[in-house]
Amino acid sequence: MIIDHQADLTLAVELAMARTPDPRLREVMAALVRHAHAFVREVRPTDEEFERGIDFLIGIGQATDEKKNEVVLAADVLGISSLVGLLNKPLDGVRTAPALLGPFWRRNAPECAPGDSIVRCAVEGERLLVRGSVRDPAGRPIAGARIDVWQASPVGLYENQDDGQPEMNLRGLFTADAAGAYHFETVRPAGYPVPTDGPVGDLLRAQRRHPYRPAHIHFMVTAPGHATLVTQIFADEQDRLETDVTFGVLEPLVARFEPKEGGNLQVLRCDFVLEAGETRIPKAPIP
Repeated sequence: MIIDHQADLTLAVELAMARTPDPRLREVMAALVRHAHAFVREVRPTDEEFERGIDFLIGIGQATDEKKNEVVLAADVLGISSLVGLLNKPLDGVRTAPALLGPFWRRNAPECAPGDSIVRCAVEGERLLVRGSVRDPAGRPIAGARIDVWQASPVGLYENQDDGQPEMNLRGLFTADAAGAYHFETVRPAGYPVPTDGPVGDLLRAQRRHPYRPAHIHFMVTAPGHATLVTQIFADEQDRLETDVTFGVLEPLVARFEPKEGGNLQVLRCDFVLEAGETRIPKAPIP
């Protein structure tokens, strides 16, 4: 159609996409156009502001490399990643609450035996024993469940960010036993700032927001016939719990690190409940 007025544009674009054979793609793109056009009409960006917005999108792509995924980071700090997780897995008080994958998960974490340590170099920090079980909503153990774990170091860096850490440090893949139980040793992680050397950092500074996440450990738990669980467990005394830059802290995911009697080892219990569904491994944000 020939455009006579700006109000005609949205309909023209929708009509142009109306023959899309894939119904889900047609639905998603029509909604995207409606909301994007409504956003533009609401804020009425100047030509200069539009150019700056385009530069931001280009920049987050250019800032993505083997050490970080700036696109995922942008979705995280805008609350989009957490919203997608909660829409797909609403809190129901039974299954374990989800949390965002984040920009630092890697495929092919080292296979570990029960009780192994995921610390692969000398590191200063409090020793931590993590243990728990994997069950279904009826309380039945899920034998053979796979528990993929990754975390930052006591100085707040993932191994791919830190040349002082060996490959795959503080990452591991464990298998639950016949009772659905697992355990491993690590060091207590530290809270940390998300990377701020790219466009996302510029945005946070412009908004006068801090870049910090509270201390946490990431988990991805899978088992045949069960929906993949991606979650995080947070330390309860962290002062950043209420201001997590990625909006990832949910009340059910705040746990307590308990001292073990007679030693310098702390204990964290992490029990997981998986619902029936499809086992899907997400695309890794970094290699």
